[in-house]
Amino acid sequence: MSVKLYFLRHGETTYSQQGGYCGNLDPDLTENGLKMADQFATSYQNLPWVAAFVSPMKRTITTAKPLCEAVGLEMQFREGLKEIAYGEWEGQLPQTVNQNYHDDYVRWLTDPGWNAPTGGEKGVDIARRSAPVLQEIEERYQSGNILIVSHKATIRIMLCELLGIDIGRFRDRIAMPTGAVSIVELSAHGPLLHALADRCHLDQSLRSSIGT
Repeated sequence: MSVKLYFLRHGETTYSQQGGYCGNLDPDLTENGLKMADQFATSYQNLPWVAAFVSPMKRTITTAKPLCEAVGLEMQFREGLKEIAYGEWEGQLPQTVNQNYHDDYVRWLTDPGWNAPTGGEKGVDIARRSAPVLQEIEERYQSGNILIVSHKATIRIMLCELLGIDIGRFRDRIAMPTGAVSIVELSAHGPLLHALADRCHLDQSLRSSIGT
C-alpha cells in the first residue's frame, strides 16, 4: 500500500473572493468558505485517514477542522505550509500593484520562481520551506491517506516539485481555486497525480466561486 497526499486549498475568504493578494494576512473564511470545508468533510470522511498537516493560519485551520473532528485527527501545524509572503503587496488588488510596483510586478509575472513580490518571497523560497514537510511525511508514513491543508501558491509549488514542473511556471500551469483538492500518490515509481484541483465535492453554486 502506498501513501496518498490530499492537497486541500482553504475555503473562500474575502481576499480570494475579490482577487486581492493575501499571504501573511489572516482573514476568516466567508460563509461560502465554511460550506466548502463542511462539504469536503462530508465527502471524504469515510476514507481511512492517518494524518493531517495544516498551515497555521485561521483560514486553513478552519478548513481542516470539520474533517479532523469527524475522523478524530489531530492537526499537525507546519510553518512550511504557509502561503507565499506578498510583502508590500499584501491586501492589494493586482491592478493597484501594477500601478505602484510596475517593474517588480512585471518581473514577478515573468518568472515568479526567481522573482519576489516587493519585500516578499520567491517561488523557490516556498519550495525550500515546504520540501521538509513532504520529506517528513515520506519518512514517517509508509501507507495511508494524508491531508495537507495549505494555500493557492504553496500547493501549486509543491505540486510542481513533485511532478517535475518548472517552479517558475507554477502560476501558468496549475489552477487552484478555493476548496479544491489535488491527490498525489507516492508510489514506488515516483509521484503519481490522481486528481488536480477537483471540486466535485462542492455544490454547483460553490463551484462557480473561482476564488483566485
